[in-house]
Amino acid sequence: MSPVARSSPASRSGTTRSRSEQLRVLRVLASAGADRGSIELTSREVGQRIGLSQQAADRHLVALERGGDISRTLHGRRPSLSITPRGLDALRAEYQALRRIFEGPNRLQLHGIVVSGLGEGRYYLSQPGYADQFPARLGYAPFPGTLNVRLDREMIRRAAMVKQWTGVRIDGFQTSGRTFGGATCIPAKIGGSPGHLIRPDRTHYEDVVEFVAPVSLRETLKLADSDPLDIELEES
Repeated sequence: MSPVARSSPASRSGTTRSRSEQLRVLRVLASAGADRGSIELTSREVGQRIGLSQQAADRHLVALERGGDISRTLHGRRPSLSITPRGLDALRAEYQALRRIFEGPNRLQLHGIVVSGLGEGRYYLSQPGYADQFPARLGYAPFPGTLNVRLDREMIRRAAMVKQWTGVRIDGFQTSGRTFGGATCIPAKIGGSPGHLIRPDRTHYEDVVEFVAPVSLRETLKLADSDPLDIELEES
């Protein structure tokens, strides 16, 4: 058996330092507006803003592009830069880590409107592989159905922070040859009623969030489609 290659402490330190500098570049780009759209900024200009040479800044930009954190295209003779969803997630993770240190558990307020789902929530919650986990992990058996809330663009942007939060894990499982993915549940107050935001590991929706509770939220809160709803989330 051939020996297993191990990275040296120096190489690991170099990798960590490079990633730290890449995050600095991402912060500079976000401050310039690349988190909201494309901006024109050369590697020399990026380097000047963080005290690096043009060559070093360009090396970090190339690494960020290869890693999928930024997108670069030429706009005339100047590069056009934008931060990708992956890059935004990296910035959010850094922000959340610092926020937890200085402010404790995260809290977030959202506003949306109630919408009808396709009945998928009821189907998934009824699966024994999920249902058996809820009482022990959430402290209650959810009402068999989810409340769907649609968010506008600003609320979607705010809710993206939750991707970096810790929460209650619901494990995925396999049954009858089919795989059911896992999810993370975040404690919530939905119109003042306790429950959880359920965030599947895989989801097709960006503008709709789903909530579970021990009661029917529609009936308890007397909700109809298009009704406005206030939500409070807290990291567990």
